[in-house]
Order: sequence, then structure tokens, then C-alpha cells
Amino acid sequence: MPIGSAVHARTLPLCESLNFREWSGYYAVSAYEAHHEHEYNAIRNAAALIDVSPLFKYLIAGPDAVSLVDRVITRNARAMAVGQVYYTPWCDERGKVIDDGTVTRLTEDTFRWTAADPSLRWFTDNGLGLNVRIEDISERVAALALQGPTSAGALAAALEGGGGILQALKYFRMARGTIAGVPVEISRTGYTGDLGYEIWMPWDRAVDVWDGLMAGGRAFGIRPVGMLALDVARVEAGLLLIDVDFHGCRRALVASQTYSPFEMGLGRLVQLDKRSFVGRQALADEQRRGSPRRIVGLDIGWPAVERVYEALGMAPQIPTAASRVAVPVYSRDRQVGRATTTTWSPVLKKLLALATIDRPYTAEGTVLDFEITVEAVRHRVPAAVVKTPFFSPPRKTDVPPPR
Repeated sequence: MPIGSAVHARTLPLCESLNFREWSGYYAVSAYEAHHEHEYNAIRNAAALIDVSPLFKYLIAGPDAVSLVDRVITRNARAMAVGQVYYTPWCDERGKVIDDGTVTRLTEDTFRWTAADPSLRWFTDNGLGLNVRIEDISERVAALALQGPTSAGALAAALEGGGGILQALKYFRMARGTIAGVPVEISRTGYTGDLGYEIWMPWDRAVDVWDGLMAGGRAFGIRPVGMLALDVARVEAGLLLIDVDFHGCRRALVASQTYSPFEMGLGRLVQLDKRSFVGRQALADEQRRGSPRRIVGLDIGWPAVERVYEALGMAPQIPTAASRVAVPVYSRDRQVGRATTTTWSPVLKKLLALATIDRPYTAEGTVLDFEITVEAVRHRVPAAVVKTPFFSPPRKTDVPPPR
């Protein structure tokens, strides 16, 4: 039975649809209204406030904290500056991804680590022999994501002393401030591919911060947003979801469900030139021989989809929510992969998918056949392999305008 998150006292009365889902044992709003259209528009045109408190969160501290982080993740933790945030996968000894998340260097010897799945035992096992303290702070630290083109203005209005710190806050960096009398940490990160921030605070003060953000963001079109709108936005941003687009190797049922960072399109985050880390040899071997498959973006031919429906005398009927149903992808008569998430992009006016495709069909511009089912009959329409992210506005990384 799920329980309420740190801001459930606010999200429950706001959720007119009563449309909730379970996320790591907590209630998470799927959509506040009967349809998530207004919430999606807040992400892309205003400011969206999203409760992401159910993330697993860990504190790694002590003289050997950087050694533990460096031992586990595929990136060079020793090169991190204080206040810097890494997005990174971590792997088992076979080079298969266990999970992915963010690591923030809070001080020289303190890191905050987020994960989709429980990771305390993995971190503890890898910390044997090191002078390090590992704490699960998932129920002590709450998190709110503030995302969208007006999010900087909304956050500046809520921050005590104004938003001056935001002018110097670069992409994937962290700063400290105060909202509604509550000390908070602000990272310029998010899961929407847009300008945005994630705000970290004590669990028992999260409602105060929520209220402060809602009050300060009123002039900036702030709106609470649920998981359905977030799912569409993260696909547009080319961001993967565990147990949908890939599986963590510790929970995979068969070998084909396990992925390496290279197969996930995260090769840029594998730094083989650093000292040894878990899975390094396997990943070095894979880099030399090449990966057998890769997660890519697909731009599905919308005119062809329209023609299928037109031939049946029907208007096109595409769900507005992202579909997590696996769909076969072909090259002529051979199945060469599967789409794992498919969505209509309101901002791009395109039907998009994230798909696992076999080599050599992963090259950008390759045209494949995507299966759609209409009236219980299977059809195929063309789908071009494209580079992700599908949507990446300059404001995501630009310096926010002064307020």
C-alpha cells in the first residue's frame, strides 16, 4: 500500500482526477486534471512543479567518499568540482548497467547520490575497506523539480534575497538558498530537457517550500504537474526510463534485458582512461569490438500513419499519453528491434519513439518499418533513425535572463 510523499498534503487536494500511481512505495500524481494537456503545456511554456521525492537518495561522506564514488560510476569522480552534478550510469563486473542517476559533490568529501532503484547494498559492498559513511536519506530529504521556460523567474521570486544566485548557476551545477525560511539546495537539472531546477530540502519542511514556490511562481504560470506529462517531455528529451527503455541488470529476467552504457547511447559517460572501476574491463572490450545494438530515436512517418487510417475511413487515433508497450521494428522482413516508448510530441508535431535497434541499422537516417495496429490489423509505416534529444531548446543551458 503506497503512502504519501513529503508534499502529499498539497498534491492530494490539488489532484482533481484522483489519478495516482505507485512510485517506490509512494503515491505519485499521474495527472491533476482529467487530461494532462495543461500540465504538459506548463513544462514547455511556463513553469511546472513536480514532486520527485520518491527518488532513492544516498549520502556518501568521509575521507574515502570520492574513492567509493569513483570505484562505482563510469565517470571520473575525482575530476568533479564541489557544487558539480554528474549524470552517470553504474555497472556490474560484466559492464551491464545496474542503474543510472545523479551524483552531486556537496563538499570535498560529501556526495548526494540519487537512484531509481534501491542501491544501498551495492554501495555498501563496494565501500568495504574504505573510510566512508553511506546513509540512505530517502526519507529525510525531499525533492521538487521546477521545470519550464519561466522556471528561473518563478524560483527567483520564491528565493529569499532574490534570484541573484541563479545568474551564476550553470547547467549541472548546484547552489544554496532559502525558500519560505527553509535552507535548500538547488541543482540546475531535471528530467524534461528544458530549462529547469531540482530543489532539495528537509522532508519535514517540504510543504513550506512547495507553498513558497507556488506563491512566488504565480505570476510565472506555475502549475503542479504529474507523471503523464513528464513522460511525454522526457521522451522528447531522449531520456530513458528504467524498466521501460532498459532494465537494471540486477532485476533483468533474461540476458537480452541487460544493457551496457554503450547500448544505451551513453558511451560519452564511460571514461576508460580513469583508474579502475566496476565493469571497466568488460566495457573496454565492448568498445573495441562494438556493441550489438543501441537505443536510438525514431521519427515515425506521420503521413503514412494517416494513410492507414484514411484507408479504413477513420481519423487518426493516437493516444496523447506516452505508450510503454513494446512495438516491433523491421528492416524489410526481418525484425531488427523494438520501440519501448512511443509518444506524440505536441511541441514538435511528430510521432516519436525510443527504440532498441540491432547493428548495423542504428545509423542516423536509416529508414525502418514501425508496426502499428489499427482495428486489430497490423500495418507497417516508415520510421527514420534520428539523433536524440528530439527537443533541446537553447534555454536549457543558456544563462537565464536577469530578474
